[in-house]
Amino acid sequence: MSTIRKVVLAYSGGLDTSVILKWLQETYQCEVITFTADIGQGEEVAPAQTKAENLGVKKIYIEDLREEFVKNYVFPMFRANTLYEGEYLLGTSIARPLIAKRLVEIAHETGADAISHGATGKGNDQVRFELGAYALSPNLKVIAPWREWNLTSREKLLAYADQHGISIEGKRKGKSPYSMDANLLHISYEGGLLEDPWCAPEESMWRWTTSPEQAPNQPDEIELEYRQGDIIKVNRESLSPAKVLETLNYLGNKHGIGRLDLVENRYVGMKSRGCYETPGGSIMLKAHRAIESLTLDREVAHLKDELMPRYANLIYNGYWWSPERKLLQQLIDSSQMTVSGLVSLKLYKGNVIVLGRQSKEHSLFMPKIATFEEDAGAYKQQDAEGFIKLNALRLRIEAMNKYQS
Repeated sequence: MSTIRKVVLAYSGGLDTSVILKWLQETYQCEVITFTADIGQGEEVAPAQTKAENLGVKKIYIEDLREEFVKNYVFPMFRANTLYEGEYLLGTSIARPLIAKRLVEIAHETGADAISHGATGKGNDQVRFELGAYALSPNLKVIAPWREWNLTSREKLLAYADQHGISIEGKRKGKSPYSMDANLLHISYEGGLLEDPWCAPEESMWRWTTSPEQAPNQPDEIELEYRQGDIIKVNRESLSPAKVLETLNYLGNKHGIGRLDLVENRYVGMKSRGCYETPGGSIMLKAHRAIESLTLDREVAHLKDELMPRYANLIYNGYWWSPERKLLQQLIDSSQMTVSGLVSLKLYKGNVIVLGRQSKEHSLFMPKIATFEEDAGAYKQQDAEGFIKLNALRLRIEAMNKYQS
């Protein structure tokens, strides 16, 4: 690391990355380039430029990546109905490969020797950032200050900031606030009271969603149009991917949809308790499964469900750029060629209720076969006897052996 001349830092402008910026300048005597991504975190990103300038940064990248984030990362993940450990919609995980990609691209554009991030040595994000960086640029160096320095608490970070004249809004002595991460898909909360898994989260913690108890007494009914597995219209209005998610977030927030309290298994080996708000994503998952139920062959649907946990683990653990994730994505995307049509939903007090689904071109539901009424010979019920007996053959043989013994 002694040859580091130039570093690209993933920079939010908050306490951690502002301290990291100064620490890199002091420790490595290098030029620091900052990169701030707007992926819909809901906070002003422009102040990051002023903060970086005040710390002597000459090259500052601030980029609006909301459309790329949803189109190329969120939508592909939702084509797989992805859930980690059966519950988590991977809001933090799916943002990291995009940030890693841009860090690497900026490093190449500027001739930087290394990239740096603010992830701690206890969490998953260090793995996600670095696996992504090494997959895209195997010889690029990575600096992870939390694994090097002795600034191991918020109080030490604040003291360092005071010592070096780093302006930090909202300084809090004593008890630390929740650690939060937000983007257009979700907001997460860790730390504080949540470190006791028996302790229920405070209502005041939730920033996006209305409490289901306080949500409107009148539901909203919405219609989503899908084309090859992706939403292209909301209530018959054509929207870009980011606008789709923004619209569904608004509706989900209004009706208290998408709250989750989870104890999860981190890749590094420890259990961690986190709370999440994923309003638009929760609506998307329910709707996508509804349109797939109409348009996917049974065995294709079941195969997707079998592969989904593996796919979810790859994203959670940071392997978005791995060959196996890309291979799975090809299979998933191929399955979506017929996943087009309409889904009607009711949103009410924390619930997403499917009202109907329709696909004029690709529906595999045939009323004349499925009906309980007269089917005019479309299905010969007598055929079921042979089907059942053939499938029962191995069971009958096992039973006969038991009885004979």
